[in-house]
Amino acid sequence: MEAREATSVDATVIIPVLNGELYLERLLDMLERQDFAGSVDVLVIDSGSTDRSLDIVRAHPSVRLHEIPNSEFGHGTTRNLAARLARGRLLAYLTQDAIPLDIGWLTAITAPLDPAGLGAVAVFGKQDPRPGCFPLQKYEIQAVFARFGDGVTIYERGDPAPTAAEMDLLAFYSDVNSATLREFLLDAIPYRDLSYSEDMAFGRDLIEAGYRKAYVAGAAVEHSNDLSFREYGKRIFDETLAMRRVDESAPVFGMGGRVLRAGYGILRDSGRIIRDSDFGVAETVRWLVVNPWYHVSKWQNYGRALRVRLDDWKTIGARSLETERVRRAR
Repeated sequence: MEAREATSVDATVIIPVLNGELYLERLLDMLERQDFAGSVDVLVIDSGSTDRSLDIVRAHPSVRLHEIPNSEFGHGTTRNLAARLARGRLLAYLTQDAIPLDIGWLTAITAPLDPAGLGAVAVFGKQDPRPGCFPLQKYEIQAVFARFGDGVTIYERGDPAPTAAEMDLLAFYSDVNSATLREFLLDAIPYRDLSYSEDMAFGRDLIEAGYRKAYVAGAAVEHSNDLSFREYGKRIFDETLAMRRVDESAPVFGMGGRVLRAGYGILRDSGRIIRDSDFGVAETVRWLVVNPWYHVSKWQNYGRALRVRLDDWKTIGARSLETERVRRAR
């Protein structure tokens, strides 16, 4: 295990990287422009990039680079490692393709962690879909974050015990764009060693333990996954499998329920696409034809993930995007 660095700055921004050349330059440039009243340390943990990522990071002398073999990467374990290597009291996490929308992002995402203020131990910020992402993904991202409001919202468990639907809202967390206290992550509740959805598990763990988390709409990033049609289905498989592992009480829909939800989603999105001013005439026609197949793929792969045994590694490996990307990187 890596030794714990001494705290010497106010905040560390942590970015796990694997072949992130597409957005990494923009991300690091935006971090260098942050208007933050304190000292900042930027730490990149690279897990075997074979593209230009390492060259991009090394062209920014203020950024610290720590390299690990791809075989040692884990979504939770690598973020815990980064916390030990960080020098900041406050930790802000970004993925390699999440670009802060303004220079006030770091101030906004860490503000609720002030013990003299809101006293949260973890914070997540808004995500705005990237221009050009397919409609199903665009509208789902917008709907997810619309649930949390336009300002700063605090979430904590109260009495009586929350229902499953209430816990779903209370426990939601995304480390695409998040912040926490280094001391809390290292000494109280670390990320779990999970292959997927380590952030959702972290959010659930801290809420169930009685801690407070916050959502900050003003700490927004541009982010949506660049996925092909085939990759999208595999990602849904991974997400659903992770849901089963993290929360055994998560909703399960049978064949009829999945067909109804696919049909409803297709009709709802078709209306949105027609009204969406971001799309020209040709794009509107294209997405009216193509977007329904994303809905079919979503619920087809949801069903596959419900049926597979959690220890059937052969089937999981064949249908998992995460496993495919690990194999590709090695």
